[in-house]
Amino acid sequence: MQPFRFAHLSDPHLPLAPDRPRGLEWLSKRTLSYQSWQRKRRHAHTPAMLAAIVADIRSQGVDHWAVTGDIANISLPGEFRRGAEWLRSIGPAAGVSYVPGNHDAMVHVPFDQGLGLWAGYMTGDGAKAVSFPYLRQRGPVAFIGANSGVPTAPLLAQGHLGAEQIERLGDTLSDTGRRGLFRVLMVHHPVADGVVSNRKGMTDRKALRALLARTGAEMLLHGHAHHADLSMIKGPLGPIPSLTAPSASAIGYRHDMPARWHLVTVDTDGPDWHVQVEVRGVERRDAPVTALGGWSLRLPGTGVG
Repeated sequence: MQPFRFAHLSDPHLPLAPDRPRGLEWLSKRTLSYQSWQRKRRHAHTPAMLAAIVADIRSQGVDHWAVTGDIANISLPGEFRRGAEWLRSIGPAAGVSYVPGNHDAMVHVPFDQGLGLWAGYMTGDGAKAVSFPYLRQRGPVAFIGANSGVPTAPLLAQGHLGAEQIERLGDTLSDTGRRGLFRVLMVHHPVADGVVSNRKGMTDRKALRALLARTGAEMLLHGHAHHADLSMIKGPLGPIPSLTAPSASAIGYRHDMPARWHLVTVDTDGPDWHVQVEVRGVERRDAPVTALGGWSLRLPGTGVG
């Protein structure tokens, strides 16, 4: 099998300006988040850093891009329009898979003015409309996108899948496992405990972990935390690596981790999967994007070889 290489990046947080809440838009959670953006977060994320990360990904010649949420900041319609332009700039919809983050779902936005503008990047193979979880097979890899982005009360950044989505996810994971695919589950909020606080956590992550213990998956991809993390989730054949990437536009403001992304190479080694994860990013704001480390993982197969 030819090795399959994909990029995992997250939380690009495109610039909010020139947008700002107007009229009744101030009477929502957006107000506090807009103040947070003006006070801190606009200093923490820059287009230049995001452009450097994107350029580095292009230089690696990856086969696919996996983006785990938070293009937007406060879910204004203009953010979704500019997000659509950014997604098109990095690649065609068939080559980029996206799942929404909490900032993409801060408040309810009509689908045709919001997430619907990114529909091509969240539609499963053969599907005519967006439906989560979606499935996209690329080579030996099954990219499975779940949506944990839901509106929450002020001061909360929690995620939620819901029983119906988890049930469908179980069917998708079981089917792709029987087919011997390398299953990559993309969900914005981390699944392991302790990666983020409960105020920011996925409320039904325990139910998702119970499902994964039965069905398995080969890799989980997350964002949201704005720092890097590698956790291991219990699976039926052994631990499942759960990778969290920091923001792809972060400069390392105050205590934040500067931008990084994951270059993942999937190959077979007899009946098992051989996976190489290279962490690429910057040490500090003015440094070039380089390799910062990585892991070599051997994961049990479910019918490969």
